[in-house]
Amino acid sequence: MRSMLIVFLFSYFFARYDAKVFSQCELAKKLKAQGLDNFHSYSLANWVCMAKHESKFNTSALNTKNSDGTIDYGIFQVNNKWWCKDNKRSSKNGCNIACSKLLDDDIDDDITCIKRIVKDPNKMNAWNAWVKHCKGKDLSKYLAGCKL
Repeated sequence: MRSMLIVFLFSYFFARYDAKVFSQCELAKKLKAQGLDNFHSYSLANWVCMAKHESKFNTSALNTKNSDGTIDYGIFQVNNKWWCKDNKRSSKNGCNIACSKLLDDDIDDDITCIKRIVKDPNKMNAWNAWVKHCKGKDLSKYLAGCKL
């Protein structure tokens, strides 16, 4: 158990070293290039808004305060109960990815994962911050000035 904790902490701090905080427009361009504009009928602004309110565009964001004891990882706050594996709890690992991979500055695998998540029946309702801050709102400010 102790060795697992040491490995987790080492991988966590190593991943944080490779972290990146995107600018709003930089993330919008990346998401557009990866085909998220109108992916499953969600505009690009929805994805940018979600990332803003989930992580403030920080790839190393880690939320350990979920009431059910689960942890959310990375820029899109992917949950370890359903979508990634972190050796802290059993997981469905629907994205077939180690949670630590969601903490580095390469978000290509994160994007692949959120594309899988939005195909689930909950769609973007899987992200509480999206429901609270983005759903049904004017999101034009999230792409304003981005020159997409």
